[in-house]
Amino acid sequence: MKPTSASPGSRALAASLREVRAARGKGLRELARMVRILPQLLSAWEKGHRVPGPEDVARLLGALQVDDVTYDRMMRLARRAKDDNWLDSNPSDLPPALSGIVEYERTATRITMWSLAILPGILQTPDYARDVLSNAEIALEQADAMLVARLNRQRILVKPEPVRLTAFIGEMAIREQIGSADIMSDQVDHLLRVAIQPNVSLQIVPGNIGYHPGLIGPFVLYEFADLPPIVHLESSHATAFLHDARVVSDYRRQARILAGRALSEVATRDLLREVAR
Repeated sequence: MKPTSASPGSRALAASLREVRAARGKGLRELARMVRILPQLLSAWEKGHRVPGPEDVARLLGALQVDDVTYDRMMRLARRAKDDNWLDSNPSDLPPALSGIVEYERTATRITMWSLAILPGILQTPDYARDVLSNAEIALEQADAMLVARLNRQRILVKPEPVRLTAFIGEMAIREQIGSADIMSDQVDHLLRVAIQPNVSLQIVPGNIGYHPGLIGPFVLYEFADLPPIVHLESSHATAFLHDARVVSDYRRQARILAGRALSEVATRDLLREVAR
């Protein structure tokens, strides 16, 4: 059964429904019986093959007796699930956005990303990630949850059929000290280990090379085997997931430009070794 909606929000909602049910310790058939629907329908909702309406999501959340915070964020996601694009300017709504990212990473066949000044989460060491999150002005509990999720996400690079990752990283990101000098040294060593994996292409874009569109900001492009691609944009106060074909085309063009400006993979590893000394 093909999804009735390929929107970013619908895929994030499906992942969130699975997570909430599992967190409450309920089986799929048990929850379906509680809300008096067929297990096949609930399964289709949780796989993203069909999109439940807000009233359906409310029934599920009521049966699961979730807390008010979970209810509010899930209902916000449910009301936007069928929108073509998903823009969230509410910093407190991080869990749904994070659920979306986890789902896209889990199902993507290829990920292309550009990071200008901060290393992407999927390539961060625990100490580097901890320093970033602890200085992000978010609650300690939320930072802890995000750290665990960030480290778990990295498994997509080493699973039996790993995602193909193309990562363009600004030179500033490896020279800017996050945390202590030891933390940065360990982080650069980690990048060197990741860079030699056959499914990973890691290239540094040098600084002071003049204007290129990557200077405007970072992006992530997720591509899937049988669903439209999604572009993820993030700033300190907003997150956007876009899948308009023209937008995707623009970011593919940016990736080609970055590839033309970046050091080769071999030269990138040489630079990393130099920085690590």
